[in-house]
Amino acid sequence: MSNSTATSSADLEENLVTTYYPLTLVIVGTLLNLLTFIILCRPTFRNTKKQPIIHYMRTIAIFDIFMLYGWNLDHYLSNAHGYMLLTYSIPTCKFFGFLNYFSAQSSAWLRVFICFDRYLSVSRLHRTWFSEQKSVLIIITSIIVVFIIFNFHFFIFTCFCEPDGSINPNSQLYQIYPLWDYINMGVYNCSPFILMITLNSGVIYHLIHRHNTSLIQNSPIQYRTISITLLVTTFLFLIMTIPATIDAAFFSPTPSDTLEKIFDSALYTYHITSFPLYFITFNAFRRECIMMITRKNNTQRIVPSQNTLGTTNLPNEF
Repeated sequence: MSNSTATSSADLEENLVTTYYPLTLVIVGTLLNLLTFIILCRPTFRNTKKQPIIHYMRTIAIFDIFMLYGWNLDHYLSNAHGYMLLTYSIPTCKFFGFLNYFSAQSSAWLRVFICFDRYLSVSRLHRTWFSEQKSVLIIITSIIVVFIIFNFHFFIFTCFCEPDGSINPNSQLYQIYPLWDYINMGVYNCSPFILMITLNSGVIYHLIHRHNTSLIQNSPIQYRTISITLLVTTFLFLIMTIPATIDAAFFSPTPSDTLEKIFDSALYTYHITSFPLYFITFNAFRRECIMMITRKNNTQRIVPSQNTLGTTNLPNEF
C-alpha cells in the first residue's frame, strides 16, 4: 500500500512539473526575451550602423518568444486542458505546425550568422559587406523568407479532418511526421552546430593570435567577452537542443515518456537563456539593464574602438 501511495505521489509530482514548467517557460521566457529586446533598443544600442550585430540579437529575442508558443505551449495545454493547438482546428493546426519549425530554424541560423559576423570582425582588417548594417538587414530578411518558403507546405498540404471529427496534423499526400523531424534535425541542429563550432574555433584562434600582439594588448576592449559568449552559446546549443531533436526524429514514443519531456524542457529552456547570458558576459547590456531598472540615464553608446593603426577592424565588446 505504501509503495502504491509513493508511486502515485511521484507520478503526481512529475505530472505537475511537466504540466506547469512549460507554462512557466512561456511566462518567464516571454518576459525575459521582451526585456532583452527592449534593452537592445535603448540609446546605448541604437547606433546600429556602428554595431549592426544588434539587429541579429533583437531578431533572435523575438524568435525565441515564438519558440515558446508552439509545442512547448501544447505540452501545457494537453496535460492541463486535454487538447493541443496542433490538433484543435484546421487553422491552428496549419499555423502552429508551421511555427514549430519556422521559428526554431530561423533562430538557429540567426545564431550562426552572429558567429559568422564575429569571425569576420576578428579575422579581417577591414569591415566586410557582411558587417554593414544594410547587409545584416538583408541577411536577416533572407533567413526569414527562406524558412517561410521552406516550411510553407504546412499551409498548403497539412492538416485534415478524420471521419471521427478529429484533426490529423499530417498530410493526405505524404507523411509529414516524422519526415520533417528528420529534416529539422539537420536544418535546426546539425548544420548550425557544425558551422557554429567551426566559426567559433576560428574566432578563438584569431583572438589568441591577436592577444599576442601589441594591438590587442594595448586595447581597452575585453576581447575574452567574445569567445566566452560564443563558447557558452554553442555549448548550451549542443547539450540543450540536440538531444530533444534526435529523440523526436528517431525515438519519440507515444505517449511521451519522462526522458522525452526532460529533453523538450531543456530545448525550450535554451530559448530563454539570451537574457542571462548577455547579462553575465556582455558588460554594456548589464550596465544598461541596471540603469533601466534603477531609472538612470546612460549617455554612453557602443562604438568601435578607434586605434592608431588606420582602419583595422578590432573585435568589439560583444
